[in-house]
Amino acid sequence: MGFIDDIKAKYAAQNSLGRLIVVIVALTLLSWVIQYVYSPAYYWFNLPPGLFETLLQPWSIVTYSFLHSDVFHLFWNMILLFSFGQIMLNLFKSRQLITLFFAGVLSGAVFYLLGESLFSSYVNSAGLVGASAGVYAVTIFVCAYQPDTEVRLIFFNVKLKYIGYFLLVISLAGVFARDNVGGNLAHLGGIAIGFYTAIKMKDGIDILKNLASTGDYLASLFKPSTKKEKKAKMKTVYRNKGAQKKTTTAKSDQQARIDAILDKISESGYESLTKAEKDFLFKAGKD
Repeated sequence: MGFIDDIKAKYAAQNSLGRLIVVIVALTLLSWVIQYVYSPAYYWFNLPPGLFETLLQPWSIVTYSFLHSDVFHLFWNMILLFSFGQIMLNLFKSRQLITLFFAGVLSGAVFYLLGESLFSSYVNSAGLVGASAGVYAVTIFVCAYQPDTEVRLIFFNVKLKYIGYFLLVISLAGVFARDNVGGNLAHLGGIAIGFYTAIKMKDGIDILKNLASTGDYLASLFKPSTKKEKKAKMKTVYRNKGAQKKTTTAKSDQQARIDAILDKISESGYESLTKAEKDFLFKAGKD
């Protein structure tokens, strides 16, 4: 039980992005075990190649994103999701990250099913697995929202927009070269929703607003537990009460300012922030 409790504690300590990654990795590993033990069960959860088959297992529109074909497929997706998800969380709330991820998953499923229905002989797929559509939605959103921001790639800096261009080009090339056509169609679905969302967000329009309630529910699944926090607040400390109160107030004021800035971004876009607000948000994201 000590080991299980330790795992639970580490999971609870993660933010929404960390929890999402843990769930994807855990379910992918479980799916590999299921595939080894009883392979037919594995195909109950991937996205089948056809509208009729999908209607028979509608849950697969979401569950396919928690399966991966191999270790490299999983590793690549999680690296992208972690890297760009962290950047997005510096600007937006967990609700928006989780909602965008699953919007990308759904958009990828739509692109894949349309391609299979209209050009089945060209796509020629046995089914779709992978979180790539959701991951690409988050990645392209960040690249389109802050295109001129530079990030470090091992030995050199590169602007985010060039990373976005690269992902778009290799996805299109895969479709035309008939290399994993179904998977690359799903990538394009994620790219489309990520780009469109970023453009609208820069104008202060949250196109995911209609999915907000769903996003709030999904985000709650990946939120750190509040029980531990409540216990910490009940702890009595007799020394330096004045200093403790001052620190708590400062943290509360900082969080209030962060929330106000995030609300301003949602309403008017990132470019509406003053330099002081941008610097404050960047510094807070590092703390």
